[in-house]
Amino acid sequence: MNKKTYIAMVPSPGLSHLIPQVEFAKQLLQQHNEFIVTFIIPTLCPLTPSMQQVLNTLPPNIEFIVLPQVKHLPEINLEPATQMKLIVKHSIPFLQEEVKSLISKTNLVSLIFGLFSTDAHEVAKQFNLSSYLFYASGALSLSFFLTLPNLDDSVSSEAEFLESAYETVNIPGCVIPFHIKDIPEIILCERSNVNYKIFLEVCQKLTLVDGFIISTFTDLEPDVIRVLQEKEKPCVYPVGPIIRNESNCEDNINSMCLRWLENQPPNSVLYVCFGSGGTVSHEQLNELAFGLELSGKKFLWVVRVPSKDVNSAYFVGAKDDPLEYLPNGFLERNKENGLVVPSWAPQVEILGHGSIGGFLSHCGWGSTLETVVNGVPVIAWPLFAEQRMNARLLTDVLKVAVRPKVDDESGIVKREEVAKCVKRIMEGDESLEIQKRIKELSDGAAVATSEHGSSRKALSSLALKLHNF
Repeated sequence: MNKKTYIAMVPSPGLSHLIPQVEFAKQLLQQHNEFIVTFIIPTLCPLTPSMQQVLNTLPPNIEFIVLPQVKHLPEINLEPATQMKLIVKHSIPFLQEEVKSLISKTNLVSLIFGLFSTDAHEVAKQFNLSSYLFYASGALSLSFFLTLPNLDDSVSSEAEFLESAYETVNIPGCVIPFHIKDIPEIILCERSNVNYKIFLEVCQKLTLVDGFIISTFTDLEPDVIRVLQEKEKPCVYPVGPIIRNESNCEDNINSMCLRWLENQPPNSVLYVCFGSGGTVSHEQLNELAFGLELSGKKFLWVVRVPSKDVNSAYFVGAKDDPLEYLPNGFLERNKENGLVVPSWAPQVEILGHGSIGGFLSHCGWGSTLETVVNGVPVIAWPLFAEQRMNARLLTDVLKVAVRPKVDDESGIVKREEVAKCVKRIMEGDESLEIQKRIKELSDGAAVATSEHGSSRKALSSLALKLHNF
């Protein structure tokens, strides 16, 4: 009889969902080696090289199973969140078979799944397993998503829903109201829209789980965490910050970036990156380029092929050379002041380098945690999903970021505004205040994950629950 306790994890599709759940599994097993974890991965298409690399380098006590590819989705032009939900939904028969097989061979006790894998809860229920939502973003957005079903019930028409329900929203545990512009676009669709209906279904299932495992920590979101923990169910486990210790390195780019950074003064370089799937339009790419040049500050910029679709690189990368889309002469003029790399850079190592003095970020939660842990001031440039909520948290609640103003006529951030924001976080009194505040958060993150810290205690409490189910 195998004495190990087994847990199955079902991440939401996509690299940016797989990585934090893998890092959580590593953290759990590092501190509680009596568990074995099996990842069961829903797919629409073959795994990307980056995802394959993550899976191929898992430690021995983490196994993985890739489910058969879903043949097709019923509609085209779906939001990424909707695509992810439907991929998992159509993978449920495959998931059932794998869970049944694991139960026959192991002491499987629980399913832990991502936000867009909530259909896995039904499988957990079917096989009498405990179920936990691993929430890879912050407590703030989770608190809002938990209120969405009630907000949806409170209005009687689509027009009323769009015009009044979200003029401002008070999120439980947050000290400031959120405006309509801060809310994920998928929620602002008409209620008959398939993307909205499917996301509402996700939110309606949230309270069915046994617990929320959240990649945050008490000092970062104290009031929201307190409000979530006051509810009798589900239990809340703030176990973060959960971030990578190292990037999945592409050696040539890795060494090139770090070599260049070694030759720059301390706190002198702005790192510019829009996450694993974010893109901007060609017009915005040009304005950003000219703005970086105008600022006179050093920069390391990860450039992607521009697109009017802000998440065009989420599932599939572009084949063109991104550098071809930069303004004429930009690379030559800035060869002494900046380093531009196509598509990917070793973000973990870059943000931890002493020459980095600022981060122009899309405010995905993984990047948010990495910049907090490393104590790097932020220019908040959200693109999609809950990133605008994260940006508002960074700028108006935590006050460790500045946010560029969008031009009313063109709908883009002009070069002068880019340059202004770069200077705001990298020179002057405002910069010093921001640096002081984010250093305090960085210290708080270190304390939370220390031996007697709040996140370590939360993880131990979760491990005990998993054992005793």
